[in-house]
Order: sequence, then C-alpha cells, then structure tokens
Amino acid sequence: METLLSHIDSPADLKKLALEELPKLAQELREFIIDIVSTKEGHLGASLGVVELTIALHYVFNTPQDKLIWDVGHQAYGHKILTGRKELFDTNRQLGGISGFPKRSESEFDDFGTGHSSTAISAILGMAMASKLQGHTRKQHIAVVGDASIASGMAFEGLNHLGVTDVNALIVLNDNAIGIDPSVGALKKYLTNVKAGKAKDENIFECLNLNYSGPVDGHDLQKLVEELERLKHVDGPKLLHIITTKGKGLKKAEEDQVVYHAPGKFDKITGERIKKPEVIQPPKYQDVFGHTIVELAQKNSKIVGITPAMPSGSSLKFMMDQIPDRAFDVGIAEQHAVTLAAGMATQGLIPFCNIYSTFLQRAYDQVIHDVALQKLPVVFCLDRAGLVGQDGPTHHGVFDIAYLRCIPNLVIFAPLNEHELRDIMYTAQQGLELPIAIRYPRGRGAMIDWKNPMKSIKIGTGKQLKKGTKMAILSVGHIGNQVSELIKKSGKPEEIGHYDMRFIKPLDKPLLQHIFENHEHIITLENGVKIGGFGSAVLEIANEEKYTGSIKIFGIPDSFIDHGTIPETLKLAGIDFDAIHSYIQSTLNPCE
Repeated sequence: METLLSHIDSPADLKKLALEELPKLAQELREFIIDIVSTKEGHLGASLGVVELTIALHYVFNTPQDKLIWDVGHQAYGHKILTGRKELFDTNRQLGGISGFPKRSESEFDDFGTGHSSTAISAILGMAMASKLQGHTRKQHIAVVGDASIASGMAFEGLNHLGVTDVNALIVLNDNAIGIDPSVGALKKYLTNVKAGKAKDENIFECLNLNYSGPVDGHDLQKLVEELERLKHVDGPKLLHIITTKGKGLKKAEEDQVVYHAPGKFDKITGERIKKPEVIQPPKYQDVFGHTIVELAQKNSKIVGITPAMPSGSSLKFMMDQIPDRAFDVGIAEQHAVTLAAGMATQGLIPFCNIYSTFLQRAYDQVIHDVALQKLPVVFCLDRAGLVGQDGPTHHGVFDIAYLRCIPNLVIFAPLNEHELRDIMYTAQQGLELPIAIRYPRGRGAMIDWKNPMKSIKIGTGKQLKKGTKMAILSVGHIGNQVSELIKKSGKPEEIGHYDMRFIKPLDKPLLQHIFENHEHIITLENGVKIGGFGSAVLEIANEEKYTGSIKIFGIPDSFIDHGTIPETLKLAGIDFDAIHSYIQSTLNPCE
C-alpha cells in the first residue's frame, strides 16, 4: 500500500500535502522510525516525541534557507528522514552510514553539528546575528531545545544574550520532563507549575525579554502549524513552549522513558525488548563503579556522589536509590558539578564526581582553576573513556589523557580490570593529597569474579605482568587485556614482556628505567589520542634517560574517528589486534 511518506524526499514534497493529511504522515513517520530502530538500534524515545514538531517545522519554514538546529540531536531522526535520508536511514550509526546526530557535512539541512547538549541557542543566535549583519532580515532561525538542556549554564548564557538582541530567532522549548533521565532542578519545577497553571504571574522567559507563547500541545499538528505560522511573522527573539511525551506512539517507550531512550533491539509491534541469551559475562565498568561506591559509602560517611544528568548511564543511580541524601544529579551542568565537588572537598567530604570523559571537556577550566590549582582531592570517575562506538566523534572519550596530563597536581589512573577500578576507588576514599582522574571505558570488564576484597594501591606504581627479553608492551587501561593473546600469537612469547603501567601521571619512573635497561623495543598502548597522551609521556622520560631503543606508540591518530561498532572504530584508529600483531611480527622478525 502506498504511503504519504514514500513520496516525501524533501521538505518541498512535504509542503504539497494538505494540513489534514499531516496526522497520517506523522503516524507513518513514527512507524518508519520504530521499524528501523527496532532492528538497527539507536535513540528512539526522543525522536518519537517530536514527530509532529518535526513535520510542522519543515511544513511552515523554508528549510534549509531558514536555519534549524536540534539541540543534542537525539531527536533528529524524523528530521533526517524528511530531508532526503529516508533511503539511507537503515545505515544510521553503522560504519560508513549516516550519523546518529545532525552533521553539517552530511546534509545542507543539518545546519549545525550537535551531540552535546545546550549549544543550540548560542549557535542559532550566531546565525541570526550573521543574517542581520548581511541584510537577510526575513530569514528565520529556529532552535529546538529540551527542558533538560535549557537548564544548562550555556543555554542560559545564550538566552541572556538573545534577550537583548532584536534578531529573528525562535527557541522551541520541547518540554517532556526528561532528558535521558528525568529532568531535575528548580527550572523543572517552574515548568511543571507553568503546565499546571500554578506559576507565578511573571514568566521567566518574558522577564528575559523573549516573546513567550504556550504551552502548546506538541502532538496537535494543526495547533503547531498555526502557532508557527503566526510566529513566523513576529519579529525579534521568541520562545514557543510545547508539551510532548517522550516515546509517543510506542506504549513501552512512553511507560519506560529512561530505558527506551536507546533500548537496543525490540519487537516493533509490542515494544518488548529482545532478550539476549543468558550468558555469564563480566559486568559493565559503570556498574562496577556504581556498586563499589555504594559499598564504600556505607562504611565511609564522608563519601558523596555527583553526576551531571547521567545517573543511569553512570550507574550512580545505585547510590541515589540506596543513599539518596549523599548522591546528587545536578542536571546538565558539568561546570557546576566540578566546582560543587570542589566546594564539598574544602569541607572534608570525599566527592566522587562521575562524568563521561567527553563531557568533562565542558568543565576544563573548573578542573584547572577550582580543583587542581587548589589541590582539592576530588575523585573524577571518567566513564566512557576511549572510543565508544556508534555514538561517534561527538562522544568518543579519547582526549582526556592529553588534556588532563598537562595539568599540575592531578593524578591520572586507568584500571586494567574491575579489581584495579575497585582498588583505586578504595585508595582514593582513604584520603589523597591531590585530585585524581580514574578513566574506564564503555562496556564490559574482563573478569567474571570481580568482587575482590579491596586493597590500597601505591600512587604512581605500575606492575610487571610478564617478563620479556627483547620487547616490552606498556599498556594503560582495559585495552591492555588483549596483550596476553598478542604475546601468545607472536610466536616468540619469551621475548615479549607486558607492563600494566596504570598511572599515566605520575608515571612509574623506576619501572620505566628497568624497562629501558632490559628491552630494545617498546610498544605503548592506549585508547586515547597519541598527541600528548600516555605514549608521549613515555617518550618524554625516554628522552631524559637517553634511551636508544625504538618506541612505537599505538594510540588514536590526529583525526576524528567516525562512528561504528567499538571493534570497527578500534580498527579505524589502528589500535586493533591485527595492527598491533603485524607490528610485533615485523619488529621481531625483520627479515621474514
């Protein structure tokens, strides 16, 4: 049976439909998204929630001449499908396929690359100011921002500036009371009161000099189109407040909005997630962190946990459920999270500040100025460190070693396995003189039996895991777990030693001196960028010690690595098993 969607390859095709046909198109678009995501995986709930808004925006505005930005971009699947990528949508987040987020190089309809939250208001204001300077007075500029994102500091900075301009910009506040986890904070409470008609007489957005309208039912296409048409002819900065349901149209996704943000594979009819076969396997690193902080906090009343809007993703949720008065979700506010932790540390608390590696980038000055400069012993637990797979370059946590290593007073540790993660958390809560960053990857660990009795680790010490006579492999972090197999497959296992360096800063200099004295070839291995990373640190000391052997750095090259599965991205980066094995073979057997 022919569908309306089958005839739409661009917004120009969409505009040929009558207004009364749009609800049918919305149903078809929902079914299309559900059909693909149920088998290919990806972000589901956010895109289902804005189907009507997506159709209305492209129906009313003249995209791509009018500029449209989707904050974060989790919700942009419908946008991609309506703007010429319908036939490519089954490649979404796959190696060589389209990105899961808006990407400027992918389409002229993707006006700004998004993946981290709260950037859209500043970007759309920049575009609107440019249009005004260039005399394009009728061009429209629209940013769609969620209620969790708009509470971020950067979003407020953008609103603060927008309110004193006269540019043609519309902020669509998509209020569904949830980001990935439920929204938190005073602004969330305010928006709840607005929806209930209990807000104070003054409207916060009108006080910021924005022309406010709403709340409007974000699933009523006729009302949305009418209101957007009206706003198109209203000059100056505007904010439209719409109410939507995340996961709209799939009962399971509406009922469990946290899980169905990105549910994996599921039955497209019932919505039931497809259960994977019961296999005993290692835990996820995030869960090891989550269970361990609870275990430690039950014995040490000084421990507090902080996360910026990722309690489920980081597994701090375990502590929030069991010790709620000492675990804090501060919303999408990484800068605030870091300085809040610093403030707590000044008063003798032991804050575990749990942030994805890629999001700590947003709080770099706070790490330097508020923590390291003052030698405050904040414990940074950097989840998703290294290549993360299908979320791609906006989310790869590959820069943390390089951007943290240059900061004085900061210890950096990468556990080889779950035992080392637990041991370093135990060590940190015993009391450190300096802040520490503990980086661990997305996904599962290396051990089935992981609940070890915890013990202290001496700061700045590595471990020899295997002795070798000719070549030494120096690894940091989980990636080191493939080394034993590499040695086994080399054909000359007696010639290859393996060292779990663990500490990137301070490096174990006595152990390095031993390595330099006893090996003519060194390989360094890290799941992070080469420039300024662990390998660079080893080279610096090798130069000081006048080491004359060869040093080969295996790390991520000077380029942004595309999206794909984690094994695929490791291969793209040249740090996969085969690449390292080939180098070992050519080095130990140069004439073969």
